[in-house]
Amino acid sequence: MNSSVLPAILAGDFQPPLWLRNHHLQSMLASTSWRRASVLERSRGLAAASRELILDCGAGVRLQAFLATPDSAARRHAPVVLLHGWEGSAESMYVLSLAQRLFAQGFEVVRLNLRDHGETHHLNRELFHSCRLPEVVGAVAALQGTHLDGRALQLAGFSLGGNFMLRVAAQARSAGLDIRQVIAVSPVLDPSATLTALQSGFPGYEMYFVRKWMRSLRKKAAAWPGVYDFAALSRMRDLKAMTAELVRRYTEFPALEDYLNGYAITGARLAQLEVRSTIYTALDDPIIPAAGIAHLAASPALSVVTTAHGGHCGFFARLAGPTWLERQMIVQLGGEAP
Repeated sequence: MNSSVLPAILAGDFQPPLWLRNHHLQSMLASTSWRRASVLERSRGLAAASRELILDCGAGVRLQAFLATPDSAARRHAPVVLLHGWEGSAESMYVLSLAQRLFAQGFEVVRLNLRDHGETHHLNRELFHSCRLPEVVGAVAALQGTHLDGRALQLAGFSLGGNFMLRVAAQARSAGLDIRQVIAVSPVLDPSATLTALQSGFPGYEMYFVRKWMRSLRKKAAAWPGVYDFAALSRMRDLKAMTAELVRRYTEFPALEDYLNGYAITGARLAQLEVRSTIYTALDDPIIPAAGIAHLAASPALSVVTTAHGGHCGFFARLAGPTWLERQMIVQLGGEAP
């Protein structure tokens, strides 16, 4: 491996206690609802201050977002736009937890929903897929131009959301966006490798996403009667076969490989990145193979922070209080360590 072709790679100082080092445990803590009650309680102020926005993203596409604005006297930070992972939403616990901590420090916070995520299946006729980058660029442009007074934005995304935010940043100049920085947590690097990891790793991961995806597709069919029939798909339990069938029936991509390559950020995808961007990823992530780091293009704007432990979007140093990752992100975004 020639290190001269890699972005700056830094070692994070995350060291969880021995009983919290299992990568599956870290990953499940991030995505399961074990902390729902405490996060919802903490987020009551955020929820009360949030207002729904239906964003005009161009080409007739509408996406939903929630904007929380603190008291004007506390508006001393660049706004932060948060984006969830695949089959997550603006209400995911990892999004709400970080959003609340930022809001409490005076940040304006936007929680954006991807197409067909959350309760938005009725907003657009066509199905979500991961190559729908123009509408996310359009959403960020609408937020900046219409709702946030043209101010510079900070973007942060988790998993697939991190992948999207890095691709948005790579198009910032051509799209006329003023993006101060991007933070991507456990972003999808090489989608083909991620799909393989989901199928060949711990069996629970594939079934988790199959169930969540089918639940979402049923909502889509109910929102658009007579347009979609997912009966055959519902009998599948193979994520790769399901994805290939959706690509064949509902996208313009000739084959699954073309679709997966369409949203990879490896290779030359980030070579022209000009926005300061940071990737946080754990080397033991069971969903995002760390080997993908070696295939990122070098860019003076991109840094990769790796940790030995942390799983997928986990980084829990303890069960209560902010995660190691939340502390890192809040400081990097301009706040004070909680």
